[in-house]
Amino acid sequence: MSFFTRQMFGQVQRRAFSASSRQASKVAVLGAAGGIGQPLSLLMKLNPRVTELALYDIKLGPGVAADISHINTKSTVKGYDPTPSGLRECLQGSEVILIPAGVPRKPGMTRDDLFNTNASIVRDLAKAAADAAPNANLLIISNPVNSTVPICAEVYKSKGVYNPKRLFGVTTLDIVRASRFVSEIKGTDPANENIPVIGGHSGVTIVPLLSQSGASDITGAKLDALIQRIQFGGDEVVKAKDGAGSATLSMAMAGARFAESVLKAAQGEKGVVECTFVDSPLYKDQGIDFFSSKVELGPDGVQKIHPVGAISKEEEKLLEACLTDLKKNIDKGVEFVKANP
Repeated sequence: MSFFTRQMFGQVQRRAFSASSRQASKVAVLGAAGGIGQPLSLLMKLNPRVTELALYDIKLGPGVAADISHINTKSTVKGYDPTPSGLRECLQGSEVILIPAGVPRKPGMTRDDLFNTNASIVRDLAKAAADAAPNANLLIISNPVNSTVPICAEVYKSKGVYNPKRLFGVTTLDIVRASRFVSEIKGTDPANENIPVIGGHSGVTIVPLLSQSGASDITGAKLDALIQRIQFGGDEVVKAKDGAGSATLSMAMAGARFAESVLKAAQGEKGVVECTFVDSPLYKDQGIDFFSSKVELGPDGVQKIHPVGAISKEEEKLLEACLTDLKKNIDKGVEFVKANP
C-alpha cells in the first residue's frame, strides 16, 4: 500500500470515529452496480460512520458487494438478489437510502425517452422504500433530480408515509464543481471554497451565488463563463468521454459527501449545512414546491431551511430563469405519477 493510500485510509477511518463507533448506521445503495453506484458504494465502505452497507441492482449487485466486502474497514457488506424480496430485505432497517439507479442516454434516445425510463425506475424503487423503510432518509441522485424528487414525494404521499424532512435531491455536485472552478480562477485551495448553489440540478435551474462567497470579485466575461461552466459542467464531461458516459465519478464523490453530512447530523453533530433540493416553503407562493438552498440537517433530517439571502442583480436574473424552468420540471414529475401510478 502506497504512502498516499495509507494516508487516505487513515484520514477516512479516523474521521468521525468516536461517533460512528457507538452508533449503527445501515446505508442502502439502489443501483449499486452502475457507473455512479459502484464508486459510491466504494466510498460508503470507506466511511467509518457506516456499519452496514446494503447493495442492490437488477444485476451484479452481489458481485459488487463481494468485491467491496474485501476492503479492510469495519462495515459489513451484503448484496441482494434482484427480486422484490431481495429489495425489501436490502431496504429494511436502513437509515440512509441512496438512489443512483437509472440509465444513461443512448444514441437515438430522446430526452423524453430517458425521462420515462428513469422516472419509472425511481417510482418503483420509491414504492419499495416507502413500504420497507418509510422513516429512512431518501437521497435521490437519479436524474432528472428536479423531477425524480417530486416523483418520490408523490409515491410516499400515495402510501401515507410522506415526510418532507426525509426526502433529499442530491445537488452537491453543483457545489463541488463551483468550488473547483472558482479555485482554478483564483489560484486557491478548492477545499477552502464553499459556493452556495441554489435552485435545481440542471442547466439554467442551477444558480451559483458567487456574490455570497469569496468569488464576488469575479466579474464581466470571466463571471459569465464561470456561471456557464457551473450550469453545464455535465456537458463538459459527456464531451470529454466522447458521448460514451457522463459524470459518474464526481457524482459519486458528491453523493458520498452528502450522505456523510446526513449521517453526521443523524449522529448528533450540530451545524451541518448543505445545499440540497427539498420540499421548501421559499417559493411555494409561486407554485414551486421544491427548491435547493442551504439546509441545516439534524437527527430528523431537514432541521432548518435557510432563505436565499441578499443576491446581486445578475443573480436575480438567473433566479428568475431558474424558477420558470424549475416549475415545469417539478410539474412533469408530479404528472408522471398521476399518469403512471
